[in-house]
Amino acid sequence: MILPQPGAGRGAAHYPVRVQGFGVDIGGSGIKGCLVDLEKGQLVGERLRIETPQPSLPGPVCEVVAQIVGSFDWSGRVGVTYPGVMKHGVAYTAANVDKSWIGTDVDKVLDELIPGTVETLNDADAAGIAEMRYGAGRDRDGVVLMLTFGTGIGSALFTDGQLVPNTEFGHIQVDGEDGEHRASAAAREREDLSYPQWAHRVDRYLDVLEAGLWPDLIIVGGGVSKKAHKWVPLLSTRTPIVPAQLQNDAGIVGAALAAAERPDH
Repeated sequence: MILPQPGAGRGAAHYPVRVQGFGVDIGGSGIKGCLVDLEKGQLVGERLRIETPQPSLPGPVCEVVAQIVGSFDWSGRVGVTYPGVMKHGVAYTAANVDKSWIGTDVDKVLDELIPGTVETLNDADAAGIAEMRYGAGRDRDGVVLMLTFGTGIGSALFTDGQLVPNTEFGHIQVDGEDGEHRASAAAREREDLSYPQWAHRVDRYLDVLEAGLWPDLIIVGGGVSKKAHKWVPLLSTRTPIVPAQLQNDAGIVGAALAAAERPDH
């Protein structure tokens, strides 16, 4: 899969895109999709969200994706995110979905269920692509790190607007365990942490990332970005931190953009 050039960075070209696209964002708890205005980077109308089937097996999940696409009567290109490493349409990891996803040719399964051409990519990469084109990372040079806080912690890394795909910084070791185990939004809810308590954990997680990456900007997304004012000001990182402007819609928008800009074969 060739991932799209986000068009970020001063003086970088903004490639032409189709006016409208369609994106679906697969998550550990919910699957959501919508039409996307690719000129503005906004959803067109109301998105449709359906609970992720449990257990989250590839077949039932892909059927929900097809149901969402069909409900909009869409037959063009479709971008679909997956919460794990994706290479050439194949899933290589499955941290927050059923392990049977590993080795699944997701492109092939979806192509059999959906009329349009399908482009799959990592969910955090999709969110990052959207933020770099339309949101908090627009026109930013240097090293930009996008983190999505949800069931786990997704990551997308950009250098001068170019994506380094499939980073898995949610699984970087922090004090002997996966960073996302202690610092994800799910961990905050699971342990009933206050925002100050959770911010302290996020701070520690970001300390480890900063030591290895030295980013110029960190964008924080996921559902918890809607309440960024409750925890982002409590962080003590040296790197500037800003909330995602597209908030929890970034994955849908980025997926649609990736599909629209996929080179024709």
